[in-house]
Amino acid sequence: MAEETIFSKIIRREIPADIVYQDELVTAFRDIAPKAPIHLLIVPNVLIPTVNDVTAADEAALGRMFTVAAKIAQEAGIAEDGYRLIVNCNKHGGQEVYHVHMHLVGGRPLGAMTSH
Repeated sequence: MAEETIFSKIIRREIPADIVYQDELVTAFRDIAPKAPIHLLIVPNVLIPTVNDVTAADEAALGRMFTVAAKIAQEAGIAEDGYRLIVNCNKHGGQEVYHVHMHLVGGRPLGAMTSH
């Protein structure tokens, strides 16, 4: 079984986080080191280490991540101007926490994506 992460503890509310949405499939909370005025993480409640570990059984939770992202963007007033959704996979992709998560980033012009 995959190693538990800090996100597992946030989902179970064992450590504090600014949770803005939670249901039976996903949890969304504010990033502790925001890169834009709006920066949230949306995570499946079940631990999936990387995108490479996703199975067909995970499709409902991963689809929910997108519908929740759209709902949060609408509520935050950034849907019309736009926002960015980012999912990183493994070391070269910039993944730091090995629990699949989507970054919702917006609230200002973000510019073009660049590689480092």
